[in-house]
Amino acid sequence: MEERLQKFLSEAGIGSRRKCEEYIKQGKVSINGKTAKIGDKVNFEKDEVCFKKKPVKIENKKIYILLNKPVGYVTTLKDEFGRKKVIDLVKIKQRVVPVGRLDMNTSGALILSNDGEFIYKITHPKHEIKKTYIARIEGGITKEEIEKLQNGVEIEDYITRPARVRLISYQKERNYSEIEIVIHEGKKRQIRKMLKSIGKETIELHRSKIGNLNIEDLKAGMWRYLSKEEIDKLRKLW
Repeated sequence: MEERLQKFLSEAGIGSRRKCEEYIKQGKVSINGKTAKIGDKVNFEKDEVCFKKKPVKIENKKIYILLNKPVGYVTTLKDEFGRKKVIDLVKIKQRVVPVGRLDMNTSGALILSNDGEFIYKITHPKHEIKKTYIARIEGGITKEEIEKLQNGVEIEDYITRPARVRLISYQKERNYSEIEIVIHEGKKRQIRKMLKSIGKETIELHRSKIGNLNIEDLKAGMWRYLSKEEIDKLRKLW
């Protein structure tokens, strides 16, 4: 992903964008050994950028990635059982970590980043970032059961906060329903436990959205960088 050189330098901590423009004009910045000029763009994965002949460390660059997590991958950075990890799907030089979690048998939207403050804000319950799930469950579901999920159900030692729940479809021949559930919390295996509390077994679970971010353009296992506009919209949620 290419971006303007002064933006890259600024986000790497060299200075403000205006100050970085001055450095470029003064000939203090190079790209792949050549003196840079105003208007140049840089791909931080491929290009070597130097300031005053010293490499600008790529790991200082803030990275925000959206992944469509496949079933069968864990969101931990290390796994003692040798299971496949989501970070193995994102092959970049920089170290990023999953923002929040999805259990191994759940697919869908997962953000990865190296921005500690961003990770904290996205995952902290008080900021109430909504997460949208599509669940396939055994059998049908009644209006009363949907209302229970909406109002909050008891899971272990807590009551879930109000949720938005709607029936998408009921497949009578195959005896399963698909429902959409929107929550603001992120308890471990929360959706599955919510459904279990009303006697429903989850067949499949997919997170389709985080905030307004969706993964319609990503096949399972694929990822992309978030745009500045997408990052700004997420920041406005807290």
